[in-house]
Amino acid sequence: MKHSELSVFKENQHKISCLTAYDASMAKLLDQAGVDAILIGDSLGMVIQGAENTQSVSMHDMIYHTSIVSKVCSDALIIADMPFKSYDNSEDALNNAKALIDVGARMVKLEGGSEHSEVIKTLISNNINICGHLGLQPQLVVSSDDYRVQGRDESSAREIISNASCLESLGVSALVLECIPSNLAKTVSEKLKIPTIGIGAGRDCDGQVLVSYDMLGITSGKQPRFVRNFLKNQNTISDALESFVAEVKEGTFPLQSESY
Repeated sequence: MKHSELSVFKENQHKISCLTAYDASMAKLLDQAGVDAILIGDSLGMVIQGAENTQSVSMHDMIYHTSIVSKVCSDALIIADMPFKSYDNSEDALNNAKALIDVGARMVKLEGGSEHSEVIKTLISNNINICGHLGLQPQLVVSSDDYRVQGRDESSAREIISNASCLESLGVSALVLECIPSNLAKTVSEKLKIPTIGIGAGRDCDGQVLVSYDMLGITSGKQPRFVRNFLKNQNTISDALESFVAEVKEGTFPLQSESY
């Protein structure tokens, strides 16, 4: 899938399904299940490497995992996370983004808003497609106590709306909204022409993303309310993935009980 097709999904009111992959075997299953976009997330720091947060993930890690995922995917849009500290300035950001594109990414994702305006302008001017990320920003999380819903008060909600508009005006192609109240996500989604992809942001986003390990029940410990185990009532992983795609498309995931 081309990055430009994401906007067509929104125009036609077709929901976008997105899941993470870090290896060839899982990526192939996701691609065959009809997942629209596959994110090589820096969440690999926790689910693959066993770290407490994403900050230890390196460019070398992201290049390696992006290369092996992109090799086996024929249909899904491949999005790669820009890891912590990889886009602190325009020069580094451009070199690092190009490295991910060179190994198969079709879009890179970075966290934050207007503070990255110059970086985003540089990437866009070099024909690199960008997915933004607002709300909870995992790269700013140090401990589990930092995982909390963002945008609950009027001031922080306004800031998220402002940053969303800023990112769109700069030319980003899509926007992940993580852990924000569903009514705020709806406001942002209706305001923007670019598609929003929610994780813990309610059903009114233009698409949904989950960490594949979470939605297959592989991750241990208490899970956030927005995580559903799609393998629970299925016979195979492929069935679970197809169920996720179907429920996103039908608008039956997430439920209100799985939102904030």
